[in-house]
Amino acid sequence: MRQYLNAVENILENGVDVTDEHGYRTRVVFGETLLHFDLRRGFPAVTTKKLLFDKMAGELLWFIEGSSDENRLRELSDVPEGGWTIWTPNANADYWKPKAQFEGDLGRIYGIQWRAWQTPDGREVDQLGDFVERIRTNPYSRRNIVSAWNAGELDQMSLVPCHVAFHAFVNPEDNTLSISMWQRSADMFLGVPFNIASYALLTHMVAQVVGLKPGKIHLWLTNAHVYMDHAEQVELQLSREPYDSPELWLNPDIKRLEDFTLDDMELVGYESHPWIKAPLLVAKSGR
Repeated sequence: MRQYLNAVENILENGVDVTDEHGYRTRVVFGETLLHFDLRRGFPAVTTKKLLFDKMAGELLWFIEGSSDENRLRELSDVPEGGWTIWTPNANADYWKPKAQFEGDLGRIYGIQWRAWQTPDGREVDQLGDFVERIRTNPYSRRNIVSAWNAGELDQMSLVPCHVAFHAFVNPEDNTLSISMWQRSADMFLGVPFNIASYALLTHMVAQVVGLKPGKIHLWLTNAHVYMDHAEQVELQLSREPYDSPELWLNPDIKRLEDFTLDDMELVGYESHPWIKAPLLVAKSGR
C-alpha cells in the first residue's frame, strides 16, 4: 500500500486548494492519480489504519444484490438494527428525505444501476450479470464494462456515483482477470481505502465464478483529494509504517456471484495500526 500513501503525500505537497460544491476545503490533484495493485502479491488492505472489512464487504454484497435499501445493507454487514452504516448520513440527509420511497431508501444508486439499469424504452439491463456472462463467453471483448453513471437518473439518487465505471481484461497468457476502475471523486483518507479493497474483492469473486485467477486492479482517481478537516488524521497515517499485505480467502465452493456471504470470505494474516477516527463529511446535496 506504499503507492497509496505516496499518492496521499503528493496531494498534500502538490495539490491545489479548492472549496468544493458542499463548502468543504479540499486539496486536489486532478487526473494524475493512478494506482495499481497486483492481487497475486496479496490483498491490498490498508494497514496504516484498520480496514473495516465487514462494512466494506457488506456494501459490495449489497451492490451485487442490486439493493438500495439501507435496512438490507445492515443485514448484509451484520450491523444491528438502527446501527450506523456508511450510507446512514445519505439516507437521513435533509435533501434526500422528501424523495425517499420508504425509511432507508437510497434511490437508484450503484446496486440498481449495476443490476437494473433503466433504458428509455422501459427495459431493465442487468449490467453485472451480463458482465460476468460476457467474461465467460467473450473474455477478450473490450466491451466488458459496468457503469453506474446514469445521467438521466442522477436526481433519483441520494448520492451520485463516486466510482463511475469498471472494465475487465482477461489475460490469455496466464488466465487472469484484471479490472480497471474510474473514480470521479476520491476522498483519499476515508473513501479510497474502501474502494481499493472493494474492487480487489470484486475481482477475486468474479474471477472465481468464471474460472479465472485474480490478476490486477487499476484505479484511476481523477479528482483525488484530501479534506482539510482530515489533515491531522492524514499526517498521523503518513507517519506510520505499513505492514505486509494479508491474503484473501474465499469459499471455493461458491460458483455464483450472488451466493457469496460474509461467511465465505476472510482476510488471513491481516495486521494493522489502530483505527483513526475522523468526521464523515456528508454531501449537502445528492450531487
